[in-house]
Amino acid sequence: MSISLIMTKQGNQLDASVRKQAFTFLQKITTDDTTPGLHIEPIAQARDPRVRTGRVDQQYRAVLFKLTSGSDTTYVFHGIWNHDDAIEVARKTELRVNPVNGMPEIRDVEDERASAGLPPVPPSTTNKAPFELSSVAEPEALPVAPTPIHLPATRDDLIGVLGLSEAVADAALAATDEDSLVAASGQGPEWQHLALVGLAAGMSVDEVVRDLGLGEAPVNPTTDSDDALLESLSQPAASIEFARIDGVDELRRVIESGDFGAWRVFLHPEQRRFAEQRTTGAFRLSGGAGTGKTVVLLHRAKRLVDARAAARIIVTTYTVNLSAAMQRDLARLDPEVSITDAIGTPGACVAGIDAIARQVLRLAGLDVQEAVADVLGVGHAEVVRPTSHLAWRDALTAAGRELPERLRSARFFEAEYALVILPERITTRDDYLRVRRPGRGVRLSRAERAIVWGVVEAYRLAARIAGTVDFHEASAIAAAYLDRRADGRLGRLADHVLVDEGQDMSPCHWQLIRALVEPGPDDLFIAEDSHQRIYGNKITLSHYGIAIRGRSRRLTLNYRTTAQNLHWAVAVLSGGEYADLESEPESTAGYRSARSGPKPVLRGLATLSEELDAAASTVRSWVEVQGGEQLETIAVLVRDSRQRELVVTGLGERGVAVRAVDRDAMRPGAPVVMTMHRAKGTEFARVLLFGVSEGSMPIPLRNYDFSDEEKADALLRERSLLYVAASRARDELVVTWSGRPSELVAPPS
Repeated sequence: MSISLIMTKQGNQLDASVRKQAFTFLQKITTDDTTPGLHIEPIAQARDPRVRTGRVDQQYRAVLFKLTSGSDTTYVFHGIWNHDDAIEVARKTELRVNPVNGMPEIRDVEDERASAGLPPVPPSTTNKAPFELSSVAEPEALPVAPTPIHLPATRDDLIGVLGLSEAVADAALAATDEDSLVAASGQGPEWQHLALVGLAAGMSVDEVVRDLGLGEAPVNPTTDSDDALLESLSQPAASIEFARIDGVDELRRVIESGDFGAWRVFLHPEQRRFAEQRTTGAFRLSGGAGTGKTVVLLHRAKRLVDARAAARIIVTTYTVNLSAAMQRDLARLDPEVSITDAIGTPGACVAGIDAIARQVLRLAGLDVQEAVADVLGVGHAEVVRPTSHLAWRDALTAAGRELPERLRSARFFEAEYALVILPERITTRDDYLRVRRPGRGVRLSRAERAIVWGVVEAYRLAARIAGTVDFHEASAIAAAYLDRRADGRLGRLADHVLVDEGQDMSPCHWQLIRALVEPGPDDLFIAEDSHQRIYGNKITLSHYGIAIRGRSRRLTLNYRTTAQNLHWAVAVLSGGEYADLESEPESTAGYRSARSGPKPVLRGLATLSEELDAAASTVRSWVEVQGGEQLETIAVLVRDSRQRELVVTGLGERGVAVRAVDRDAMRPGAPVVMTMHRAKGTEFARVLLFGVSEGSMPIPLRNYDFSDEEKADALLRERSLLYVAASRARDELVVTWSGRPSELVAPPS
């Protein structure tokens, strides 16, 4: 006889104060459910004869469903409540297979009927599931809503195709806004809530069915056996809300990570498809902030490692902080997964793209000289140390005196070098005079090109003397070396490369990524969101040997941010024109959230001191709301490091202890203050955007005066940065400024 445990998403949302007791209880029940003190008991007159309660401690009881198949037992853990509340939940809740779509679901029938204004259904005294479609009475007439939400579905569609109950269908059709639509689904199964949110966003019934994987399993509406339930719980679509827990270590990880770790075990069917599918070549997964792109990428990395032990997998992204977080999260996803520090070896190497480039150069050793000559025109082996960030300024001083004032800009040269000269492998003046410069937004005469090239030569000469290369050069040289290595039959260094935050990669990064792996099945998996491009310039992947046409998909369901916060964050993007990695227009159409909450709070203060007072009051109130628990899920986000130090000091003077976070990992115990750039890839329960004032955001763009197009693109990145910052908030978002607000601040909707 074996005892298994299935965790529900509701059951995983345990208050921190009860997690330790919950782990002890569930560990005991999976070892021996007859252990004295557990008191696993049925409930008299319960709607579902499978329901059980168990004693967690003197105050709390757990609600579970017991399923048996032969000599094996499976407990489905629904949650923990105070003693009397747990008895009431157990009495009126049932676990069943939906007779229309085959999904396993836990339903509170009384809650559903109450949301539609219907009387409660008397409890069943048989083992038959009481909530089959034929057993529900016709609902009473509902008052006609003055402006109901238009759902692209009839009542018959909602009930007979999707599998909603009559009560929920009628309440949904009567809903007048998103809040009442969310209320229509009550405490019902999550697939039901997601179906209604999808319809409200304009999806057709067929699209909702495909998106959620409804009806993938055959349904026998006359069957109410434990075996039928166990079969439905094993369907991929069930992973929205149910997860089988394998072993005590996994149980501990799931409970300790709580709601913030739900991504490890609960996957939307669409996410699972992208994580598991085979592709014939490079594949791009786009989607807004919080839609789960990184989650898909990490699950895909795990699948590739599990599929073939000898597979060499590289997981990379633009920033060091995000790559470190991804490495930690991959280990959290599966502590047994093989993670390696070295590219070219079996397992998953998780590192930033610039670190990957440096690894390749170290691996090349003295053999790198020909690749250096391919990129820089002259071969030399000193290519590991980075070039000074002041090098372009020095090169301009040495060779740029004859340039017009508008072109005497280090920013112009950085962009020209990274976007034109290096990816085209320009090594001579004549080559530069002839090269096309599409998308640069600033015209150069032949004479100006000649002077520009003189500055480039001065830059390269100084670096060669110092024995350094910059980050873009390192990637370009590493790509050239790998191409030569492959031509020499030594082969590539990876079997699969997975790229997160692809929108921030430069052309030379993409050349390196392409050179790491041979084109073929499952070679490249790229996650990107053009609306979050806060570092790189606009590029087109096909220019760098990466063909994704026909192999691109888009995620639109936000799991992190409430609908209210999402609406405000998306409004920040309005007025900007965005393009994806194939230079196609990118839209926010169809973005929707699975969660609801309070509207963002926008507060303008007269002075900086008053804004700090307001920030202290806000953070203090959030600490109290959270009862001093998980304080690191409270964040104050600012535009730059100077502002970060000002806020940390200002809050400290007002008696609010916070922790500044820069390159280091976040630690528990205190609210955090970080820059908006540093917050990329993170999420928090509550976020305060501080200092979103005129003159602070967007930052002054004088460095881009050499080109109106470059200045417009820099402004677009500022808009994206505010969108990134706002979309970090799961539950509450507050935006403050002193004086006049930033032009980027979206008014409340």
